[in-house]
Amino acid sequence: MLASFSVVPMGVGEGVASDGVKQIVAEALAIVDNSGLSYQLGPMHTVVEGPQEKVLEVILQCHRRVLELAPRVLTSITLDDRKGATDRLHGKVRDVEQILGKPLSRP
Repeated sequence: MLASFSVVPMGVGEGVASDGVKQIVAEALAIVDNSGLSYQLGPMHTVVEGPQEKVLEVILQCHRRVLELAPRVLTSITLDDRKGATDRLHGKVRDVEQILGKPLSRP
């Protein structure tokens, strides 16, 4: 299973000078990092890949941890569950890059 998700803490310090949101998001990402699942961090969401039960468990752990640190949490999840598929975390991107004949990333 491939899952793209974001966990957004609400009602905590915001603004350029506040580290509140960053610290809470880092707590959630520590859970993902320690899970052993393959993952890719993006600026707006994180993508994880692995067995269905483990992927959903990790996302729920992140949600619960953020809820411990913030009064409200918004969690969004998109699931791609394809029987027999592996390494889709990188494969889906690689497939499109091969069609276009170039890497699709620009700093």
